[in-house]
Amino acid sequence: MNTLESLRFDNVYGGLPGIFHSRHQPELLENQYLIHFNTRVADLLELDPGELSRPDFVSLIGGTSAWPGTDPLAMCYSGHQFGQYVPRLGDGRALLLGQVRTRGNRLWDLQLKGSGRTLYSRQGDGKAVLRSTIREYLCSAAMTGLGIPTTQALALFGSDEHVYREQLETGAMLIRVAPGHLRFGSFEFLFYQNRYDDLKILADFALDHYYPVLKDSREPYLSLFSTIVDLTARLIAQWQSVGFCHGVMNSDNMSIHGITIDYGPFGFMDRYQAGHICNHSDRTGRYAFNRQGPVGLFNLGCLAQAMLPLFDQSPEQAVEKATGELMKYEGIFDDACLKSKRAKLGLHKETDEDGRLYDDLLTVMERDQLDFTNTFRMLCSPGSGRNGMPCSADLTDWLTRYRKRLEIEETNGRDRRRAMERVNPRYVLRNWMAEIAIRKARDEMDYSEIDKLVGLLARPFDEQPDFQVYASPPPDWAARLSVSCSS
Repeated sequence: MNTLESLRFDNVYGGLPGIFHSRHQPELLENQYLIHFNTRVADLLELDPGELSRPDFVSLIGGTSAWPGTDPLAMCYSGHQFGQYVPRLGDGRALLLGQVRTRGNRLWDLQLKGSGRTLYSRQGDGKAVLRSTIREYLCSAAMTGLGIPTTQALALFGSDEHVYREQLETGAMLIRVAPGHLRFGSFEFLFYQNRYDDLKILADFALDHYYPVLKDSREPYLSLFSTIVDLTARLIAQWQSVGFCHGVMNSDNMSIHGITIDYGPFGFMDRYQAGHICNHSDRTGRYAFNRQGPVGLFNLGCLAQAMLPLFDQSPEQAVEKATGELMKYEGIFDDACLKSKRAKLGLHKETDEDGRLYDDLLTVMERDQLDFTNTFRMLCSPGSGRNGMPCSADLTDWLTRYRKRLEIEETNGRDRRRAMERVNPRYVLRNWMAEIAIRKARDEMDYSEIDKLVGLLARPFDEQPDFQVYASPPPDWAARLSVSCSS
């Protein structure tokens, strides 16, 4: 295991030309202190958790003093925000400390979030508030537990500093860990600047360090794009399978690694609504739950546009190749969704009616205002529909169809239930759960709820009898919660 000093930093991104980034030092937070440290993420970095006991741990890992081997920089990118192109965005409140290379030659980005102004902060202060930082810290842990690709968080820091958003709030900082932070918008920025040579440098960087197996393909840049299409389709299908809404699927919030990135106004649905909008700022419903699949395709179209100069010398042929890859998206997405639908219903054999059976259940759930997570979990139980699930006439009819469909399955009921319990979580990070953790931390400096939820969400498919309250219907006050782009 590594100490902080022995981590093998290999800051390959910092070697790229200056157009790609700007160097900054983290800004101090007032009386910064550690709130939580995720030992599971430390294991990814091969970092000894015993380093927590060091007297200089907070100052080193929190960016308030020089961490040997780091090379802090803010990454530059642009992107389509709510469908409109914004020429330059970049890390306005984040700094890439560097990349750590593990013994298995795995490369991990370490990024501070909430570390102060950068060249790309525009009018912002570059800081983060405790509320949003706790939400990201918890949700990255929740997604990891669900097996959904995501950025992760190594450490969460609080401070005595006050940051103004809609009101004065406590400032905080996060250390984010990811295989990389290249976004669709990283390519868009160079394309719209007509910097095609730099665009090639960026694509070569991605191939060299993230997708080396593609370098020997006949058309490596097209293979890179094709891989991103595939990963993005499968990621969003996973979101759909657990009722997760990203909330702000701008192209600058889409990763070339096919991971969930930038947790802001996210939400796991309580009562199922096909058009659920989790982001209070999304007044048109652009990023509603049932539009996440199509938005993924839109964002990939933006990436395809940016990568066109890499595909072929002929613009017409480049467009034809990009279009061919984009046309695969819907098939990959639909197939991945259908696979998850069958798994959630415990269907091993395949019939043409399976997708409709699942979709008809969603229709009933919306009509009867049933909880998304709890409904599917209850289907895992013997005598589905008799264990706390309110049975309307429509639901009774659907359950009859479902039981009839199960008759053609060759697996026994016990094995089927176990398989269903491995894909239908008992626990997800509901907004009210995060809110309780936030209120305790903010009002009482009590961080025990954060620790409790990190442990709970690491095993979301297990029953965990001591924590059944977190699987209960949301309390009445939760209906008044709303999240926006400042969350």
